[in-house]
Amino acid sequence: MIDGSPATPREHEILTILFDLGRQVTSVLELDELLAQIPKLIGRLIQFDAFAVYLLDERRSELRVAYSVGYPEHPEPVRVRLDQGLVGAAVASQAPLLVNDVTSDPRYVEMMPGMASELVVPLLHKARPIGALNILSHKRDQFSTSDVALLRQFGAHVAVALVNARLFERSRTDAEAFEMLAEIGRDVAAILEIDELFARIAQLMRRVIDYRTFGILLLNQEQGELEMKFAVQYGEKVDVPRMRLGEGLVGYAALHKEPVLVPDVSQDPRYIALVPDVRSELVIPMLLKDRCIGVLDLESPELEAFTKRDVEILTLLAGQAAVAIENARLYETVRANEIRLEKEVRFAQRVQASLLPAGLPKRMKGVDVAASFAPARELGGDFHDFLAPESNTLVVAVGDVSGKGVPAALYSVFAAELVRGRTFRRRFMPDRSTPASLLSSVNTILNQRQLEEYYCTMCYAVFDLKRRSVTLANSGLPYPVRASAEGVSQIELPGVPLGSFQGSTYDEVSFALHAGDLFVFCSDGAAAESGRALAHPGPAGGGGEHLRVRRDVPRGRSTERRHDRGGGQDHLRRINTVP
Repeated sequence: MIDGSPATPREHEILTILFDLGRQVTSVLELDELLAQIPKLIGRLIQFDAFAVYLLDERRSELRVAYSVGYPEHPEPVRVRLDQGLVGAAVASQAPLLVNDVTSDPRYVEMMPGMASELVVPLLHKARPIGALNILSHKRDQFSTSDVALLRQFGAHVAVALVNARLFERSRTDAEAFEMLAEIGRDVAAILEIDELFARIAQLMRRVIDYRTFGILLLNQEQGELEMKFAVQYGEKVDVPRMRLGEGLVGYAALHKEPVLVPDVSQDPRYIALVPDVRSELVIPMLLKDRCIGVLDLESPELEAFTKRDVEILTLLAGQAAVAIENARLYETVRANEIRLEKEVRFAQRVQASLLPAGLPKRMKGVDVAASFAPARELGGDFHDFLAPESNTLVVAVGDVSGKGVPAALYSVFAAELVRGRTFRRRFMPDRSTPASLLSSVNTILNQRQLEEYYCTMCYAVFDLKRRSVTLANSGLPYPVRASAEGVSQIELPGVPLGSFQGSTYDEVSFALHAGDLFVFCSDGAAAESGRALAHPGPAGGGGEHLRVRRDVPRGRSTERRHDRGGGQDHLRRINTVP
């Protein structure tokens, strides 16, 4: 009703149908379902023989057939330039086109044989074209100006519905992409082998974007070059050189720490041709905070193969890849250091074992010895020595440095050398070489080194086999055990650990030696293991074996060195005098 007269029943019916069509078309959010509904709904208003919905690709400035009825099937979507055909003209002018005799219009491009009439209505959203509705008929003069108005009104609803469907599809696709990125992030974060990680990134990348050529280049900070670490489908014919920072698209992306999207590489002077059929390229820098560690490089033989959405998604993926790669590289460094340290520790074990005495000093008679050394770790701070500064004199020194591992082992070597040096001065300075004097001297030197976190406990015993006496001094080592005809008892002789306090003095105790007397020296680990053995007797305890006194030692010189790692810490020394 235009002139104010009442609407005819047909006009009322058309308005009702148009309202119902608008409601139906705007209620559909699935894009494919919406496209399939449009020709069915238009058929309630206008008769036609062929129909197509064209959608505008702004990047390529062309229209693509998104859905059609009555069109011949094509393996690829039909595309039309904006300056081609009636559809292109309608979208370019943003105005409907009605041609009831297509043979009379030179702009007509025949896609459907035998068509005589064509009506094209552009789809506009916020004054911008997004596509077009195109209907055709075999009859001339099939469509009227009323049909133009109806299709135009319906097209307004279709345009809104298409925008909503695209937004819905974009939101769903983004949600799926972010869920996939989270899954990828968890996946790559669990891989620490660098080569395996590169292969996995390339595999997961294809789930996000379908690429033809993909490469991972890492930045060598010292040389300022990008090195190809992993490539997919570069092929043997291509030798990928190192790229200087700032050279080519990959060098530019790494230098400026920003993505590079090139729809047509032939038009970009920065592009360096490595693969002949590459038409478009996308380079994403891998950033770790403000530092670029490399780039992800994707290439395609198609023009404009990559979109801004690809840039957004791949930028997030590149950040995850950067963290995973850095973790894998740190793991490689740590692992290499561990292997190096293991070799050094094994060598240090050999050195420490070689510093321990292999037996009694030569020409030493009238005494038997047995020793066991079992460090709690690869290296320990315990040490012992058998020394003969004079004939018929045996010095036994057993020490225990606080702590474990390499520092304690180094400290024990230093302390042991101090003991050796001052022991062999005994013949020249007998007054200053008594057990108590020696401990005081070693304490002064260790204290002067100011290694407050370390100290040394030591028992120092001098066996005078000619006068048949033994003199001991102790600086905190567990009390030695003495077994004689009078019985078995501990020699209670306390003392301040060496290196703890300046000016510490130490007490001495002397005993007469008799045939068959036995002395046992041990560090705190052996004493602790003994306590566990008493609490848990049997093979699992382990400590009972350490403290068991053997009565079957043959007469003469004997040495036993056991390296039993089943026990705790560290030394057990037994001195047995024989007639």
